[in-house]
Amino acid sequence: MQFTTEHEELRRTWRTIIEREINPHVDEWEEAGIFPAHDLFKKLGSAGLLGVDKPVEFGGAGLDFSYAMVCAESLGLVNGGSIPMAVGVQISMATPALARFGSDELRREFLAPSISGDYVACLGVSEVGAGSDVASIKTTARRVGGDYVINGGKMWTTNGTQADWICLLANTGEGDAHRNKSLICVPMQTKGVQVVKKLDKLGMRASDTAQIFFDEVKVPVRNLIGQEGMGFIYQMKQFQEERLWAGAGTLQGCERIINATIEYTRERKAFGRSLLDNQVIHFRLAELKGEVEGLRSLVYRACEDYLAGKDVTMLASMGKLKAGRLRREVSDACLQYWGGAGYLWDNPVGRSFRDGRLGSIGGGADEIMLQIISKLMGTLPKPDGK
Repeated sequence: MQFTTEHEELRRTWRTIIEREINPHVDEWEEAGIFPAHDLFKKLGSAGLLGVDKPVEFGGAGLDFSYAMVCAESLGLVNGGSIPMAVGVQISMATPALARFGSDELRREFLAPSISGDYVACLGVSEVGAGSDVASIKTTARRVGGDYVINGGKMWTTNGTQADWICLLANTGEGDAHRNKSLICVPMQTKGVQVVKKLDKLGMRASDTAQIFFDEVKVPVRNLIGQEGMGFIYQMKQFQEERLWAGAGTLQGCERIINATIEYTRERKAFGRSLLDNQVIHFRLAELKGEVEGLRSLVYRACEDYLAGKDVTMLASMGKLKAGRLRREVSDACLQYWGGAGYLWDNPVGRSFRDGRLGSIGGGADEIMLQIISKLMGTLPKPDGK
C-alpha cells in the first residue's frame, strides 16, 4: 500500500494527540474503569480525526478508507487496548452504515456531531443469546403509526454508559432472519432506554461496556438507516471494515510490546549477562517480528483490494483471525521474558495479555472467521452433511 505525505501527516497528528492527551492518563483511566469519552472525543474531533473517511458535507475529510486504516494502526501507540477500542467503535462500527446509507437529515442529526466529537456513539448488535450469530437477535422494533416501538436488550455495548446515541440492529419484520432486520438511530436519553449496568471485564478496563434494555422505546421511523429490512446486509458490509480495522489496529500494539520486551531483556541481567543475549529469547522476538510483518502485508493487501472495489470477505476474515491470535501469542511470549514483573497488574505486557484476549472473541470469534474462510474455500460441510 502506497502512503502519501497526507497519510504521514495523519500519523504525526495521531502520535502527537496520543503522547499529549491519552498516554499520560491511561493508567489513571484503567484504575477508574472508565475514561472521559466526551472530553477526549471532542479533542479528537477538533483535530479532524473522527471522520477522515466520512462525507465532507457532514464534517468529514472525504478521504478513502486507507486513511481510516492509518487511524487504526496509529492507535496501537496507546498504552493499552481500551481507548483504541472505544475510538474504533466511534469511527468504524457505529457510524459507517449511517454515513453510507442514512438520509441527509439523519446524518446531520447523528453523524455530524459524532464526527465533531460532540456525540459519543455506540453499536447495539450483540445480545445475551446472540453474539457472533447476528441473525438470531431478538430485539424488536414494531411500527406504530410514524414511530418504531423498540423492546429487547443489548449486551457488551462499548461506550454504552456514556453514549449519546446507539446504532441499533432490531427485527422490524417476520420471515427470513437475514431480511427482517433494520438499523435504527436511537438517542440514549429516550424514555425506556435503560443502561442496566457497566460490565466488569477481564481487560479493556478503561473502556465502559454496558448491558442495555429497551422497554417500549419510541423513536420516529425517519431514524431508520437506509431501507427497512436491510439492516443485516448493512451490518455485514460494515463488519468488513471493522475486521480490516482490527487487523491494522493490532500491528503497532504488537510492535510496542516486542520493543518494550527488547529493552527490558537487554537491561535485565541473569547469570552474569543480559537476558536478551540468550538465543532462545532473541530468536523468538525475531520470529514474532516476522509474524507482525506478515500480518501487515495481509492487511495492506486487503485494504488495496477493498479500495479497488473487490470483495475482501476472505482476506478481512483472515486478517481478523490472524490479528487476534498474534496479539495473544506476542503478549504471552513476551510476558514470559518479563518473569514476575510481567505478572504485575500495571505492567504493560500484562495489560496487553488481558486486553488482547478479546481480539479472538469480539467482532466475530475466531471460529466464525474460520467458518467464513472455509465457506469461501468450498470446504464447509453442507447442512445435509454432503
